[in-house]
Amino acid sequence: MKKFSAFLVLILVTILFAAANDTFAQKPMKDESLRRGETKATFNPDMFSDPRIKKTYQVAKEIPWVLDSIYCYCMCEESPVFKHKSLLSCYVDNHAAM
Repeated sequence: MKKFSAFLVLILVTILFAAANDTFAQKPMKDESLRRGETKATFNPDMFSDPRIKKTYQVAKEIPWVLDSIYCYCMCEESPVFKHKSLLSCYVDNHAAM
């Protein structure tokens, strides 16, 4: 009987953990305290025919506060041409698609 009870508790905990994991996965925590200042809207993902590029622009549209808190390592922030503020800046134009 103890083995059955322990097994039942294990199953219940697994189900609860899976449900909680799904709940948290659908609601990303929105911390805007680290934003670097990009205020322009991202390009519409439907402007691109390549599904990989379309997906990256869709993600940028969904979590802009995350990308705006990340330094862009393509050096576009230092470029006199681009003058980007963060990684999000690459998605407010077609730069990320290049």
